[in-house]
Amino acid sequence: MAEDRLSADILSDASGGAGMGAPRGGLAGKTGPSLEPRPMTVEEMLDRQALQQLAWSYCHACDRQDFKLLRSLYHDDAIDDHGPMFCGGPDEYIAWLPSMLANWSLTSHMITNMLFLIDGDEAEGELYAIAYHRTHGPDQREVIAGGRYVDRYQKRDGVWRFWRRSLVLDWMENRAVPPSEGPGIDDGLSVGRPDGSDPLFSRLPFFGAQYGGARP
Repeated sequence: MAEDRLSADILSDASGGAGMGAPRGGLAGKTGPSLEPRPMTVEEMLDRQALQQLAWSYCHACDRQDFKLLRSLYHDDAIDDHGPMFCGGPDEYIAWLPSMLANWSLTSHMITNMLFLIDGDEAEGELYAIAYHRTHGPDQREVIAGGRYVDRYQKRDGVWRFWRRSLVLDWMENRAVPPSEGPGIDDGLSVGRPDGSDPLFSRLPFFGAQYGGARP
């Protein structure tokens, strides 16, 4: 089971085993990468930018339901752990995700704080995230979740991708969408769509050429 594989990775690392990202000296020694201020090399800054791009691309791919792009963000042997909802490999994740997203008329995933620890071709990240979900009408509700992606990455052939991704929930709100009363500042604005019909793709040809979100 994918859950067993993920747990085995964590236990192996915690005991200094052979898993990716095993502690180098443990917390007491602090011999590995550190969050403390220090000079950064150009290579490390480029790695951090690549990891940020990976995180932002994930949000874009989920909200626009670009499953081809989303799949490209994971190594083939990756595991995505969304708790009781899903835990498995990237192909299984891409097969499961459309049915989950079908519950919402739109979603908006946002990344705020991003902290990375990088050691060669291995990295870990704590990414604070806010995920907004709106149900279908007529009695629409908003579900807003605040949490953190707890990620592990590997750089292979010069490219960073997700290797282990898990979700930690910190808070959640579930509330009714208040009815609109009269004209508002949003009147006449284009409305976002969770697919290739979003205005982004018609207005920005580079983005339009990238979209490959046909459902599996």
